[in-house]
Amino acid sequence: MNGSVKFFKLWFPAIVWMAVIFFFSSIPDLNSGLKYDFVLRKIAHIAEYFILTFFLYRAFKGTFDMKAACLFVWLAALSFFYAISDEIHQSFVPGRACAIGDVLIDSVGILGFCAVVKLSGGWSKTSCRLIK
Repeated sequence: MNGSVKFFKLWFPAIVWMAVIFFFSSIPDLNSGLKYDFVLRKIAHIAEYFILTFFLYRAFKGTFDMKAACLFVWLAALSFFYAISDEIHQSFVPGRACAIGDVLIDSVGILGFCAVVKLSGGWSKTSCRLIK
């Protein structure tokens, strides 16, 4: 497979998912109107960052040959910093706010995905270099 096509197939889903997160963060006064809106929004935070971390995991696994610790650090750091940037972005959206608590809730999704991979035996590589 052509290297550019492979790179696109691996990284495009992660980039699209980041755009989806950005889009929903851009909606002023986002609210489902349901009785349990607060709980549903927090579950959504966990789910969206679980999914983002999955897409980043897929992209990193297909692009780099990394030790488990190296992969974990990259996944957690990128997802975490995206969560922070998302909250900063929301501070500029009417009816939205920057909430550190939401970053912590996002981290539950990030660490949850990493735990699932760890428990399933998915952390197994021997080096930290670019795959040719």
